[in-house]
Amino acid sequence: MTASIPLEPAIFDDRRTFDDALRASGAGTLQRKRVTTLQVNVGKLCNMACHHCHVEAGPTRTEIMPRHIAARVAEVLAQNPGVELMDLTGGAPELNPSFRWLVSEARRLGRRVIDRCNLTVLFEPGMEDLPRFLAEHRVEIVASLPCYQPENVAKQRGKGAFDKSVEALGALNALGYGQAGSGLLLDLVYNPVGAALPPAQTALEAAYKRELGQLFGVTFNHLLTITNMPIQRFAHLLDRTGQYEAYMSLLVNHFNAATVAGLMCRSLLNVGWDGRLYDCDFNQMLELPLGADATTCPRTLWGLSSLDALEGQAVATAEHCYGCTAGAGSSCGGALQ
Repeated sequence: MTASIPLEPAIFDDRRTFDDALRASGAGTLQRKRVTTLQVNVGKLCNMACHHCHVEAGPTRTEIMPRHIAARVAEVLAQNPGVELMDLTGGAPELNPSFRWLVSEARRLGRRVIDRCNLTVLFEPGMEDLPRFLAEHRVEIVASLPCYQPENVAKQRGKGAFDKSVEALGALNALGYGQAGSGLLLDLVYNPVGAALPPAQTALEAAYKRELGQLFGVTFNHLLTITNMPIQRFAHLLDRTGQYEAYMSLLVNHFNAATVAGLMCRSLLNVGWDGRLYDCDFNQMLELPLGADATTCPRTLWGLSSLDALEGQAVATAEHCYGCTAGAGSSCGGALQ
């Protein structure tokens, strides 16, 4: 495994805000551009309970987007042709009863759709035909596989998760996913096993392709490296192990102003399972509403008109934002540099 960037001596000063870091770097206020991605968190129900999960998703969660809110999502998508992509996340988004309806509506409107899949959900009851459904609708799959080594996957996701994930990848490959010329995109996601920054994305992708290809015959398109966010379940783990301040120091010490231009919150609108609006999925889990100014941004899907009105608005920030700007940067699309 390509080396991650490890912890350093703790010097985290919680009096120096992320906005202070932006100003000191000359980046100024973090402002929105045109919204091109509608990211929809359809709920916290999941068949897994991973240690690094910023959603604290799991099998006992009851927060699930109802159909009338899903219908409003589709309506907003139809009213805003500048939105090119609907990004479905959770929990395990496939467990939401409206998942397939949302996919079908977005594809009918000619929009790209991403399914953020944990792979093991494909073996849940009622999911037997899900891979074929995704392929028929040309859904892009972004699949979590935190390592190509079984023991590391077990540490994050539980015993047996690696074997199921590899089996699921094989089934997707058989339908054309990750195969050259098929147009069926299959990207994998790497998260560090512990309190460290991801290694270089390009080198790690080469290692993933070599190991998964040689050992299991698995192919995929791209590897996305994503930094573990110091919120919710991962933050609790850091607190329990006495690593929170050291991890925050790691993020702050590696703040990279060059990543700010590509931050996903600048062109993404995040929708919660209950229809509330946020700058990103991380802000949603911390219940930081859309925008730094509560008087100028809508709070729910029903307060939206044209998404063009959000352009130029300031993004709501907090100390976890250092996670997206540390090192090579981190976003739902992987490293920023």
